[in-house]
Amino acid sequence: MSRWRERVIAPFRHPRRADAPRAALEIRDRKPNGSLLGSAIPALRFAAAGMTMWLATLAGAQADASGKRFNIGREAMAEEIAGWDIDVRPDGRGLPVGKGTVKEGESLYIERCAACHGEFGESAGRWPILAGGEGTLASHDPVKSIGSYWPYASTVLDYIRRAMPFGNAQSLTNDELYAVTAYVLYLNDAIKDEAFELSDKNFLSVKLPNEANFFDDDRETSEKHFWTKEPCMANCAAGEARIVGRARALDVTPEEGKAPKVE
Repeated sequence: MSRWRERVIAPFRHPRRADAPRAALEIRDRKPNGSLLGSAIPALRFAAAGMTMWLATLAGAQADASGKRFNIGREAMAEEIAGWDIDVRPDGRGLPVGKGTVKEGESLYIERCAACHGEFGESAGRWPILAGGEGTLASHDPVKSIGSYWPYASTVLDYIRRAMPFGNAQSLTNDELYAVTAYVLYLNDAIKDEAFELSDKNFLSVKLPNEANFFDDDRETSEKHFWTKEPCMANCAAGEARIVGRARALDVTPEEGKAPKVE
């Protein structure tokens, strides 16, 4: 009886390092059972895609510590890097050249965005809300919109540029990008005049109201005095530790004798 041969791409290990991947190809015989081929091909495609991405990361690091080259991949070309390097930062780095008014952005938004986000950013159905929620962050039901929560206008432009419109990402021209961003900021009162023209030249002038409530992680300085080799064992509470509160809704409080067995 004829037999099928299945190729399985095994986990990688580098021949010199136990913690780095190396390529291995294992061939096993399997009888055709109607499900082998159907289950193996998607797995192989996924594994092959993962191998391709891994090999691509080696293009700029082909030499090991001894200087020996493995001749795997090649250096990425500038135009290839440019296709991925589209992030926009709060300081304005990465801003594309372009311009667009709030009024121009309104028609684009209605045409390409309102079906999901609502005509005024209020959300249609369960799609993300874009505007509203001012003053709710400290309430029991905070609404995290662009105007109420987001810190930087650059995040708005960066996300629209990278991922919107949904289903047709990166289809906007630079001028359309600035126009739609201007309208979304206008819906959040970050821009007051519908005749305002947003561009790479004046973009940093637009500020979101919640920016001041975001700050850099300062634990290296503010909590430095807690960093000790030995735990503090002074002024400890008397008696044994006991459970005083329970996560009843999630049922995650561990109890002695009731925890699942770990083999």
